[in-house]
Amino acid sequence: MALLEQNVAITTKYGRMPGFAVCPDEPGRFPGIIFYMDAPGFREELCNMARRIAKQGYFCILPDMYYRLGTVRFDLSRRSEKMSAVVMAAMNHITNADVVDDTAGILGFLDAQDKCAPGPVGCVGHCMSGRYITTVAARFPTRFAASASMYGVGIVTEEEDSPHLLLDQIQGELYYAFAENDPFVPAQNIPDLTAALQKAGTKHEIEVFAGTEHGFQFVERPAHAPVAAEAAWAKLFALWERCLK
Repeated sequence: MALLEQNVAITTKYGRMPGFAVCPDEPGRFPGIIFYMDAPGFREELCNMARRIAKQGYFCILPDMYYRLGTVRFDLSRRSEKMSAVVMAAMNHITNADVVDDTAGILGFLDAQDKCAPGPVGCVGHCMSGRYITTVAARFPTRFAASASMYGVGIVTEEEDSPHLLLDQIQGELYYAFAENDPFVPAQNIPDLTAALQKAGTKHEIEVFAGTEHGFQFVERPAHAPVAAEAAWAKLFALWERCLK
């Protein structure tokens, strides 16, 4: 399938946020998908994943969420402990409230695109963005029909803005995929999230992939687990097919 893709600028209250937009090069309009990045940030690997989403018949926008810091790019092939410290610092400079504000700008961008269908959208977030897809699904309940988290972190915390406290506001469907071995997700998080979802009555599925580690869906990571990765992709596309088409 041929694709239309371009580097774009998304207007937010904090300035212009760069992004990568891609959709099928075919007649018609396609449901919008927001692809929230993981902690290592904007890179070609994520653009390729956005292209895969577009080939399923969606208008996918991948925002550079570190735009407040300027242009931040990590050469992950040279990752060291010192680089990891910078990655974590970049991740920690964003708040849930920041992402809500940015998402308002992203939705405005999608609404202005001729190739993006009006109405409900979907989203997916990896790693640090598991908390963000949960937050925006609650803050924009009539817009997010299907939201997914891949080995998301920070979803259940003791902070006042913990995303799991907002679950009763969500109208759309949620999918959470976790790795069996993930040092970034405390063991109690998954049962606590399960209990919170059940209490809120939110439509959801939680899945833990046996034998996997954090980042198992990224083909350029040592943790890549092809069988589990494809199973998670299949669940993701089934979710969006069910809720957006």
